[in-house]
Amino acid sequence: MLNTSQYQISQHQRLSELRIKLLHLHKLLLETERLTYEQVRGHVSGGELLQLVISHEQFAWLHRLSELVVQIDELLHADEPVTSEAIEAIDSDIRTLLSPDESGDEFAMKYNMALQRHPDVVLAHADVMLLLASENG
Repeated sequence: MLNTSQYQISQHQRLSELRIKLLHLHKLLLETERLTYEQVRGHVSGGELLQLVISHEQFAWLHRLSELVVQIDELLHADEPVTSEAIEAIDSDIRTLLSPDESGDEFAMKYNMALQRHPDVVLAHADVMLLLASENG
């Protein structure tokens, strides 16, 4: 049985690992969206891509995943210890968002398409789900 301090360290490490895995998944999804964009409009530079990610509707669906990473950052840098309720909430939000559905909302449909077309996305998805399935402490 972990004491409170050990539990906090364990949760902090798990959140950090989850953040890294979500960032990797986001990077892969961004790259798949970039390729789709470039097939129609031609090559874009890194700076152009950043502007597209921020303001172009084709990339807007990825903002929800970015927001989850920001939520994890806020938990990791909060002055107060992370509660088990906060951990459960973020885990639930991630599971909900990363539920591919060909007839769901925009994220679910595009995520489903990315999973169908890109094996690296499937592997990154599995990494996140495996970590979510791991014990919380």
